[in-house]
Amino acid sequence: MRQPRRSLYLLYHELRPDETGYSYVIDNKTFDAHLDCFVQIRANSDSNLCPEITFDDGHISNFQFALPALESRGLRAQFFITVGWTGQKAGYMGWQELRALHAAGQLIGAHGWTHTLLTHCDGKQLHTELGRARLMLEDKLGASITTMSLPGGRYNRRVLDACQEAGYTHVYTSIPRSEPASPGFTLGRLNVRRDMKLEWLVALFSPDSNVLTRLDRQYQVKAAAKSLLGDRVYEKLWALLNRKEPDANAAEAMPQ
Repeated sequence: MRQPRRSLYLLYHELRPDETGYSYVIDNKTFDAHLDCFVQIRANSDSNLCPEITFDDGHISNFQFALPALESRGLRAQFFITVGWTGQKAGYMGWQELRALHAAGQLIGAHGWTHTLLTHCDGKQLHTELGRARLMLEDKLGASITTMSLPGGRYNRRVLDACQEAGYTHVYTSIPRSEPASPGFTLGRLNVRRDMKLEWLVALFSPDSNVLTRLDRQYQVKAAAKSLLGDRVYEKLWALLNRKEPDANAAEAMPQ
């Protein structure tokens, strides 16, 4: 008997009309190709994985470019919003765009208040990053907010307990793993980089693919490096390897 398909949550950040050297910015043409691929995979019963789309941070390109591309294909994504940036930070959505995104049937979750790594927060800061962010989204959108994605993918037991206390039912990490139809409290996601070409994605979702297993091994190596180097040194190394743009803050930009 065939096992139920598992979900693989894919994490995007910013879209742009043209290609860029920044690893976590995807050009529109490539994103369109990804979505067309996902539509085919969802209709292909041979695939063991079902692609699910998520965005972190709340960049304005999510509204300008991602929403029309999703709607034209009948797809829905989850958008995790850095709430303190909404209507305040240049290049990010305001409440008008966020309400329109929600009204279009897209899913909204929280991504903290300031994008601070939650493992660096004391109790008062956690209340702001988790509780205040959720309540502000609920007040502005008139909808229940129960999902949270972890800035930088960082968490520990204290952070997860604080997420539960703040009212979240699902917390999204940056661990590249698939999830069952009824996932647990924490869910894994795969960061999508500009070097992940269409052929690579096709191979990822192919039956009996071992790509996800290799990605998990790479993640374990990165996790060991973070622990050994510490966040500050790791952020500088990450920015160098991923061609962080001059006006970007490393702690803000670093997805994993």
